[in-house]
Amino acid sequence: MAGSAADRRTRLTVLVALAANLVIAAAKTVGGLASGSPALLSEAAHSVADSLNEVFLLAALRRSRRPADARHPFGYGKERFFWALLAAVGIFVMGGCFSFYQGLSALRRDDQESPENYTAGLIVLGVAFVAEATSLTRALHQARGEKRGSLDPALRTVIAEDSTAVLGVTLAMAGMGLHLATGSVVWEAAASLGIGLLLVYVAFRLGRDARDQLIGEAVDPELRRDLVGFLMRQGEIDNVAELLTMRLGMDSVLVAARIDLAPGIDSERVEEVSMRIREAMADRWPQADQVFLDITNAPPRTGL
Repeated sequence: MAGSAADRRTRLTVLVALAANLVIAAAKTVGGLASGSPALLSEAAHSVADSLNEVFLLAALRRSRRPADARHPFGYGKERFFWALLAAVGIFVMGGCFSFYQGLSALRRDDQESPENYTAGLIVLGVAFVAEATSLTRALHQARGEKRGSLDPALRTVIAEDSTAVLGVTLAMAGMGLHLATGSVVWEAAASLGIGLLLVYVAFRLGRDARDQLIGEAVDPELRRDLVGFLMRQGEIDNVAELLTMRLGMDSVLVAARIDLAPGIDSERVEEVSMRIREAMADRWPQADQVFLDITNAPPRTGL
């Protein structure tokens, strides 16, 4: 239930970001076409990419909650990581590459005259800055209020997008302002290239995180230590030979442990002990919904 409530809050955060980006993308596109500003057109591509990515994230939130079935016995939790990877690719291709194109195109132009219609463009960027900052504030507030916020790829993607958008708008405003002041388009070209570099870096970081989670990422070391400590405190367990973990989704963790039972436990009690330990782990860590114990009987101590 806690996971569902957190997902509803994340969905609302994504929807707020999507609504802001759709409006901003339209305004930036109109302003960029009217003024011919490469920096503003780069920001328009950035907002279009962000809008598409938020659609990906909404799909991730819906699809990752599907129950396990025969084809996917561990559930669909990793859908969240897959769509986050697609969002990273979208940022790179639609945002970063187009920004580089705009910057390089501007450098090839011999344009030293002060541009016209830039006042409206700067106003658009000012409104965009306020909208992006508002969306970022909401996402950061949710992340700080939830323990799992730092692990949620959808929420992390929104935070990365909005943070990048705030910085990108600042760069675009600086480039347009310096273009107006000096009459040289080089400043806007530099702003476009800077936005491109920023987007490529963010795409790389998000893509790397999503890749790690898709491949199979272990739980954090603190939780692993807690799991080992819990098993070692069980009277029937003599030793934990190995403990393997993997995140299967936001609220699903696989735990596989090879344990040695204390000497003298009757083989008929092994199943009873295994069941009790698994139930106790699930009660303490609800996210540990896939627990596998490989139980062996430790050899009796001879005192030698």
